[in-house]
Amino acid sequence: MEAPQMKPKSFWKRPEGITGLMFLAALLIGGGYLITTFAASIMAFIGTTIGLVVSLAVLGAIVYMVLDPKMRNLIFYMYKSVMRSITGMFVQIDPIGILKTYVEELQGNLRKMNKQISQLRAQMHKLKEVIVNNEREINSNLKLAGKAKETNKRNVMILKSRRAGRLKDSNIKLETLYKKMEVLYRVLTKMYENSQILAEDIKDQVAVKEQERKAIHASHGAMKSAMSVISGDPDQRAMFDMAMENITEDVANKVGEMERFMEVSANFMDSVDLQNGVFEEEGMNMLEQWENESTSLLLGEEKSTLLLKAESDNEVLDLDAPVPERARQSGGKNQYDSFFD
Repeated sequence: MEAPQMKPKSFWKRPEGITGLMFLAALLIGGGYLITTFAASIMAFIGTTIGLVVSLAVLGAIVYMVLDPKMRNLIFYMYKSVMRSITGMFVQIDPIGILKTYVEELQGNLRKMNKQISQLRAQMHKLKEVIVNNEREINSNLKLAGKAKETNKRNVMILKSRRAGRLKDSNIKLETLYKKMEVLYRVLTKMYENSQILAEDIKDQVAVKEQERKAIHASHGAMKSAMSVISGDPDQRAMFDMAMENITEDVANKVGEMERFMEVSANFMDSVDLQNGVFEEEGMNMLEQWENESTSLLLGEEKSTLLLKAESDNEVLDLDAPVPERARQSGGKNQYDSFFD
């Protein structure tokens, strides 16, 4: 799997960026307050020789920082580092730590999804039984209607024919419901398989990259990274952290998709009343809306294949097959290795 083309998230859109904006706002407000409060004293100081020299030196430093790209990048790098350190005291921004949290969340979701699959399978067995029983009753009523016609029992013929017609209409709706349940079952089982691989890949990345990150941070300290910024060379530490952040964002999107589909599944199953053979439109509409969405991060191209299989009469779903427990094959490539290429 190739790494998706992810646009690096702007510093200002990250948690440390919000801290940076708050710090800048506080600095501007505080500076404005000091200038207005001590305006007379400041003007008096500037009027002295020492004050004029100091003011010109400060102004020169600001102009140099603005005009020189290397100095500007260095100051911004230092500012980002400080804001990141401050933010890290209150918010989890370490991608390794975030990925560890996602592993725990994924494992919990997998348990819930397995339970949903079992509940859905039980509902589908019951629904299939209702459809089969209806077919038997339809045939029975049609036979009775035929005999009634032969013996000129018109009232009996009408009653049995109408009963068979109602059951046929009911079965048409139930068959449609079963098809939607089949879509749900196929997607849930495939998401369950892919999410197992995802959890394993994340755990592998955390185990390997945690040590690698420590080594890179040790060999590329803050000063060396700052010098790389000044010289225009790529900052190895920043590049590594960016790759880890891209992994974190990709995992977040996939976990989010997994949880949204589990919600769709739960709402759909809650809307079905098999005993009375009815289902609410809202649950059906949510599932159809998901079907019409163009892409799936967890399923990829498998999504369209699953939908086609569910609609095909030639693809018979085996409800008695066990829920697949998948693991990445020995020596198989981790889907996140390419993020560091």
